Amino acid sequence: MTIPQPPICDYTNSDYQSSFWNCGKREYEDRVEAIALSRLLPTYGKILLEIGAGAGRNSTRYHGYERIFLLDYSVTQIKQAQQNIGNQDRFYYIVADAYRMPFLPGLFDAATMIRTLHHMVDVPLVLQQIRKVLKPGAIFILEYANKQNLKAILRFVFGQQKWNPFRKESVEFAQLNFNFHPSQIRDWLMENGFVTERQLTVSHFRLPILKRLLPVDLLVTLDAMVQYTGNYWQLSPSVFLRAKVVGNSIVCSSEQFFACPNCCSPNLNNVSDGLKCNNCQHLWLYKNGVYYFRDV
Repeated sequence: MTIPQPPICDYTNSDYQSSFWNCGKREYEDRVEAIALSRLLPTYGKILLEIGAGAGRNSTRYHGYERIFLLDYSVTQIKQAQQNIGNQDRFYYIVADAYRMPFLPGLFDAATMIRTLHHMVDVPLVLQQIRKVLKPGAIFILEYANKQNLKAILRFVFGQQKWNPFRKESVEFAQLNFNFHPSQIRDWLMENGFVTERQLTVSHFRLPILKRLLPVDLLVTLDAMVQYTGNYWQLSPSVFLRAKVVGNSIVCSSEQFFACPNCCSPNLNNVSDGLKCNNCQHLWLYKNGVYYFRDV
């Protein structure tokens, strides 16, 4: 069965890494996200999938995992990640579409998706794909842009914005950029085989004036303290949560990792320039340490 293809936000050839992270004065955001990730993700495991890995900003933080698969739709972002991290045996670099996962079912015991969901038009579809490739009991760390943040509430109350932050439907504030209501995210997770275990609110002090006036160490310390309110209310622009796979599913017992994203066949043969599907005959390229599971 062919999976429908929603529109995709492609960061190929963008200067996102340099303009937003390297030169964008985002040390505060990076550090508080690292704290949230360390609080939610199990410290060790066998094989982890990072969805929307970008240039590998978080990838080296998964210290206790034996294998780490970095997946991104952008060719240039994955190449930057490879350049930043290097060709270490435990890292695998994958160019692929998160709506069409190129992996065997039940392969991973953990997955993360940070600063990526806000580009997803069809959240249930991508959650279905993530659930399919996770083992029973696997942990999924999800970050999403929160529609019901304090700034949006105040703007709505004082008539500065039209959309209602209390309504459950997502809002597209720019093309292929979405904010989500926390209860909608939890509902989608539950409907697709996850149970939400813990929530942390992050980046409470993202306002430019606070970042100009207060030292970054102080902002990080304050944010780390108030992150724990996330289980009670979600009023920050960013929310991290830990979800767990529930129910029965296939557990991958093979040393093989990949399945054809076109036809889902696990029968892929190694050939000189990549992996060839025995079922649909599509050739998926492997070049300079990068697997290409989309046509580029």
